[in-house]
Amino acid sequence: MTASGMQRTKWNKRLLASTRGRILALLRDEPRTVNDLSTALQLTDNAVRAHLLSLERDGLVQQRGMRRGRRRPHLAYGVSPEAEHIFPKAYGALLNHFVNAVSRRLDARALRGAMRDVGYAVAQDHLDRVKGRTRRERINAALALLDDLGGSSKFEERGRKQFIHGRNGCPISALTATHPEACLIIESLLSQIIDAPVKKCCQYGDIPRCCFEIGRA
Repeated sequence: MTASGMQRTKWNKRLLASTRGRILALLRDEPRTVNDLSTALQLTDNAVRAHLLSLERDGLVQQRGMRRGRRRPHLAYGVSPEAEHIFPKAYGALLNHFVNAVSRRLDARALRGAMRDVGYAVAQDHLDRVKGRTRRERINAALALLDDLGGSSKFEERGRKQFIHGRNGCPISALTATHPEACLIIESLLSQIIDAPVKKCCQYGDIPRCCFEIGRA
């Protein structure tokens, strides 16, 4: 890692350990109002507004519409896509170089199989925790595991279909930018944890979005 990279990493750690970092962590889960944040952090509304103003200036927070309040609507805030690089991930540049090297030695089919094998192997370390659990409990365990990997995810039901979405960015975006087949790692992992077929429906580009459809067991 370069000196500037190390400096950036230290800055990120200091930020996340501060009150502003706690605000970012809360907003990463879901958009919140000043009221929500002041209650969660036990700060005054004015103190929260001051932190939000600073985070907005730094391009880490943006307004996300209005929410109905008791007397009047309140602004909701969320993290910006640019803020995602601040949160720690469970991999680094070394992993990206490793996958690049492996992809030069394997054909496309073998590489996809290897990605699925990685997800399967990761899931095996956690299967004891979900043994005998209901489908919804397994889904909740899968969400928690994705959070542990550095992503923030949510469960959604649309009619008879069920999905897991990344809230902001992608937990393995350093890989998916050049190797979209890396999403098969998560697809395989989720399938094992939930004990149901899972199919990736991710969006790629400058700001990747995780999406996995959960099938019926």
